Amino acid sequence: MAKHSVGAEAGDVGAQLAALQEITGFSLDPTLLERAITHRSYAYEHGGLPTNERLEFLGDAVLGVIITETLYRRFPDLPEGQLAKFRSAVVNMRALADVARSLRLGEFLRLGRGEESTGGRNKSSILADALEALIGAVYVEHGLEQTAIFVHRLFDPLIERAAALGAGLDWKTSLQELTSAQALGVPFYDISESGPDHEKTFTAEVRVAGTVYGSGCGRSKKEAEQRAAQEAWLRIRRNIDETVS
Repeated sequence: MAKHSVGAEAGDVGAQLAALQEITGFSLDPTLLERAITHRSYAYEHGGLPTNERLEFLGDAVLGVIITETLYRRFPDLPEGQLAKFRSAVVNMRALADVARSLRLGEFLRLGRGEESTGGRNKSSILADALEALIGAVYVEHGLEQTAIFVHRLFDPLIERAAALGAGLDWKTSLQELTSAQALGVPFYDISESGPDHEKTFTAEVRVAGTVYGSGCGRSKKEAEQRAAQEAWLRIRRNIDETVS
């Protein structure tokens, strides 16, 4: 799907909203849906239109309740501190942005010219906020039960991956613990970057005992390192399981 220009015609906007509704799987009031994808930069340039920030505020709270209840019920033996770590592994800006990218949400955003020119459609902070606003819109229109269905469709895979780490630890911490337990040594990360200053891409490679076990790309060094650590953790864990079996 082509990216939508800031000056889209009314017919294009209607088609855009219809396409977004199809992706979400919910029928939503067009005015509400339009607000959910309106960034403050666009609103400012067009005379102070309503932004998605109120919906984002609501969606953040609703998402937190749904994920927290899910973890509470699924892991009855975990204490509060571990549940909190688990939740933060599932509900964070990077995870939300990745989910938003899976929905191609960036293609639908209404951005001001400044954000448009500096890669705003792929900025993790903008995508995470827009996803929360979309969740807020689903809640306003359909209530908690239907919103929970929507959230589970998007976030259950993240919960499954986090469960593999035990208590929701981040991938870098989990990789270090795994390599220590297996006496493999300390992971080292090599970082490279490419692209213009306003739209840099970082690439990380993680080595353990001189062997590259994982690599990953991201909009920040931290994001790239986490993805490299995830790939390395899964590869080493798979090697251990194959050896045991």
